[in-house]
Amino acid sequence: MPQRTFSRHRPPPSDSALDAGLRLLARRAHSRVELLLKLTRRGYESTAIRTALRRLEELGHLDDQAFARSFVRRRGSVRGPRALSAELAARGVDRAQVDTAVAEFGEDEQLAAATQIAERLYARMPSPGYREILDKVGAKLVRRGFSVSVAKAACHTLLAGHPDRSPA
Repeated sequence: MPQRTFSRHRPPPSDSALDAGLRLLARRAHSRVELLLKLTRRGYESTAIRTALRRLEELGHLDDQAFARSFVRRRGSVRGPRALSAELAARGVDRAQVDTAVAEFGEDEQLAAATQIAERLYARMPSPGYREILDKVGAKLVRRGFSVSVAKAACHTLLAGHPDRSPA
């Protein structure tokens, strides 16, 4: 009796890599590298993937610079520039495009985002003192990718709004 082989994933036809790319992009924006990896995992041939990616770029559906800008706008309220840069680099966005997108996330926007996060963190703390706010809230802001100067400024803005917690 001949042995049957079962394949869990049958490679899709090469002409549908473009359709699969469009379906993925319809759900959410992807970087070029993310889309390449997803299509590769789905079993498409590399030539079909390259052709599909090129066509998606020509049609304007795949643009790493626009992806990076959108990502920074969307995630900038919860992450600082260093964390955003790391996340975009992990998604395969070119360093120059990352730097351009993050540069648009100005100091004032960073301070506003950091202050909002500091307010939320402060609300969860049971009657924190001045030093505790600087140590705990400031450290959390730095871990979220904000610079030390922005974290410190956000803590001082927070303390200005709560004079009962200021140093004597």
